[in-house]
Amino acid sequence: GNLDQEIQKILLTVDVTQAVVDEAINLKADLILAHHPFLLKGVNSIQEQSSKGSVVSKLIKHDIALFSAHTNADVQLNGTSVEIAKRLGLRSLRPLIQTPVGYGIGVVGETDLSMLELAAALDVNIPQTATGIRGTGDFDDVLKKVAICAGAGDSYLQEALDSGADLYITSDLRHHPALEIMEQAKARGINFNLLDIPHWAAEYVWLERAKSDLESTGLEIEICDIRTDVFNFLINLPP
Repeated sequence: GNLDQEIQKILLTVDVTQAVVDEAINLKADLILAHHPFLLKGVNSIQEQSSKGSVVSKLIKHDIALFSAHTNADVQLNGTSVEIAKRLGLRSLRPLIQTPVGYGIGVVGETDLSMLELAAALDVNIPQTATGIRGTGDFDDVLKKVAICAGAGDSYLQEALDSGADLYITSDLRHHPALEIMEQAKARGINFNLLDIPHWAAEYVWLERAKSDLESTGLEIEICDIRTDVFNFLINLPP
């Protein structure tokens, strides 16, 4: 967009899709503030029949600016992971990984909840999705320390284990990295477990924090209620 454009209404969203842009048009928003970068990977064309080009064209034609706060939203003091930690009542928070600027990536905090109590608290504090929350371990296990990385965080599985956490909460866990870290924990004699939460739901909660922070500007702030989670049904029939 134009850096000199006057902004009066902002639409907050996790992802930028055709439907989200249509919502911004209907609301007469001047700016879409998204968590995920629309052009996360480079493209060779933005012709209007392409997925990226059709969206860019709409944004330009309707004078809607676009700003993405991705890692810079993750590492701030009130970032994505910290927001989840606060909703779960975790104490003595510290970053999972230190960064040169900001608070850091991920968060580690203390709790007295059982696995069942924490999973249930998590379930009511993030939006419902088709796939829900997947986990390992025993519901009766009492937790002491929990590590969280909102969004895709299996690249930090080792850091989560090494942090002394009993549980790591993140999204998009892949089979081989998850299996390897669980086997490594067993080899060390450590009771370490995982909760895999939907990526969109994990980061949607940050939009409410962003809205609260931005309302002090006097601008009109709306949260997009369109669910951009990819999956809309789950089949898990008994054998």
